[in-house]
Amino acid sequence: MKRAICVIAIAAVSVCLGAARAAEEADIVIGTSVVLSGINARTGQEQLRGLQLWVEEVNARGGLLGRNVRLVHYDDGGDAEAGARFYDKLIVEDKAVMLVGPYSSDVTLAVAAVAEKHEVPMIVPGAVTRTVWERGYKNVFGLYTPADAYLDHVLAFAKSRGLRRVALVYQNTTFPREMADGVKIKVGALGMRIVFEEAYDKNATDFGAIIGKIKLKRPDVIIAGSYLPDSVAFMRQAKDNKLSAKVMAFAVGPGLPDFGKSLGPDAEGAMGGTPWEPTLKVPGAAEFARRYKVKVGHEPGYHAAGGYAAGQVLAAAAKRAGSVEPERLRNALLELDAVTILGRYKVDKSGRQIGKAGYVVQWINGERVLVLPQDVATAKIVYPFKSWAKR
Repeated sequence: MKRAICVIAIAAVSVCLGAARAAEEADIVIGTSVVLSGINARTGQEQLRGLQLWVEEVNARGGLLGRNVRLVHYDDGGDAEAGARFYDKLIVEDKAVMLVGPYSSDVTLAVAAVAEKHEVPMIVPGAVTRTVWERGYKNVFGLYTPADAYLDHVLAFAKSRGLRRVALVYQNTTFPREMADGVKIKVGALGMRIVFEEAYDKNATDFGAIIGKIKLKRPDVIIAGSYLPDSVAFMRQAKDNKLSAKVMAFAVGPGLPDFGKSLGPDAEGAMGGTPWEPTLKVPGAAEFARRYKVKVGHEPGYHAAGGYAAGQVLAAAAKRAGSVEPERLRNALLELDAVTILGRYKVDKSGRQIGKAGYVVQWINGERVLVLPQDVATAKIVYPFKSWAKR
């Protein structure tokens, strides 16, 4: 009997050791869902490609904590409900132990609740609105410059040139609304004035009526809280209706290569916010841009850099924790102060990004160049924006 008990005990220990060894050797699964179809598909594709490049490279170096990294991803089409379903699937069925957030603040708000429910840490490269971090979540960690400070540099420059009258239009979704709130606060602090303000529908393509109303106000500065498709449409219709101002700035569009590709010479002079440019003097940024272009066939925009940097942050946190166990990883992400190709990563106790600087680009001679702040600029701002009649 004693011999039988010993055999059973040894067998049980062997099973436990085998299970532990299998867990240690299993892939580390990272899950994400991004918009790969619909009007914002290009930006979602770029974020995913950046993350895929990081996975490919980390595995070529031997993996993370000695284990292979496997990325599982879905297309949420920019739909919040679909995103929430996919993140639940990623955690429950695909066994993801790390998450990278979707593209857009609206979808992120939905999936953040899922990450919190399952207590799986999530890096968020696609949302910058404070709303995400005001809900008391403990598993959601930001990567980009906060939305309400996105265009502060543009307004400070406009003020330095004596400009006062600002027209503000923005898509009626979470990120643009919060960006607009920040613009209004900054305008007031600088002693400038909002002379026109209007929100437009998410699917709007016709800006003729808004443009007509803006023209009547004769603003010095036009700021649009827009994504790529609506910023391109707005510029085309501004040209058709001969609308211009001394400063023309957009939230997202001009920071992406496709803005210039879509508009050609009509992109000249447009300014936009960006969290990253390949010319930034940040360790690894130039090398990433080169490798990405070789692999994908075009230069990366900041969404691609965000996807790659999300992987870098997860890796740094896992190494700090020595594990991908959720609580240890969560604590590491809170404490981490690191530099990625995107710049500095450091969050406050809510997980909101506080270490990342913001920048401004302008399209000059067919190129997207960094113009603000001046200490990192690669070119001098072309000012004022050349009116359509003089082009």
